[in-house]
Amino acid sequence: MKEQRTTFLRQSLLLGAVLAVALPLFVASLTPPAFAQTIVDEWATVKAPAAPELKPVTLSNVNETAYLVLDIQKQNCVPRPRCVASVPKIQKLLADARAKGMAVVHATFTGNVADILPEAAPRAGEPVVSSGPDKFVGTDLEKILKEKGIKTVITVGTAAHGAVLYTVSGAVYRGFKAIVPVDGMAAENTYIEQYVTYQLANGPRLGPAVTLTKFDLIKF
Repeated sequence: MKEQRTTFLRQSLLLGAVLAVALPLFVASLTPPAFAQTIVDEWATVKAPAAPELKPVTLSNVNETAYLVLDIQKQNCVPRPRCVASVPKIQKLLADARAKGMAVVHATFTGNVADILPEAAPRAGEPVVSSGPDKFVGTDLEKILKEKGIKTVITVGTAAHGAVLYTVSGAVYRGFKAIVPVDGMAAENTYIEQYVTYQLANGPRLGPAVTLTKFDLIKF
C-alpha cells in the first residue's frame, strides 16, 4: 500500500509538471496573435497588393460614350511631370474622339477656361463645367450626359485622387460605366496614383463598373 501511495504521488507530481509546461502553451494557442492597434502603427510593414490588369477597350458605340477631360490646367498640371507627360496622349484621344463624333466635356476647378492647357482646350460647342473634385456637384454634368444618351465615360485628368477618383465615383453612383486610362490620371507622386488605381479597381460599386486601361489599348 505504501508503495502504491508513493507511485501515485510520483505520478501526480509528474502530471503537475507536465501541466505546468503544457497548459500555458495551450492557452497561448487560443490567444490571437498580437497586432498593432492602428494602420499607422503598421504603416512601414504594409505590402502593396498585386497590380490590377489593364484591359483593351474597343469603343464600338461612340454615340453612348463621352470623353471627360478634367482640370488639365496650368496651375496643377504643369507642376506634375506625369501630368505633363500625359498631355500629348490626352490630346491625341481628343482628336480621335472628335473625329468620331464622340461627346467631349471639359472641367476646371478655377472656373476659368483660359486656365486649361491649349492642347486640352475645349472647342466651340463642347461643354465646360466647373467644380471641386466631384464634377457632378453643383454642375449640369449629369444632365449634359443624360441628354446626350451617354452610358459610358472615359475619364482623364489631374489630380488622380481629386477630380478623377471623385468624378468617376460620381458617374458610377449615377449609373454610368467608366473607362480610366491609368496613364491619364496624374498626381503628385506614384503612391497616390497607386492607391487611386486600387480603389477604382476594388472599391464598392466601383470595381464592377470601372475598366482600367491605358491610352494605347483604346481602339475605335
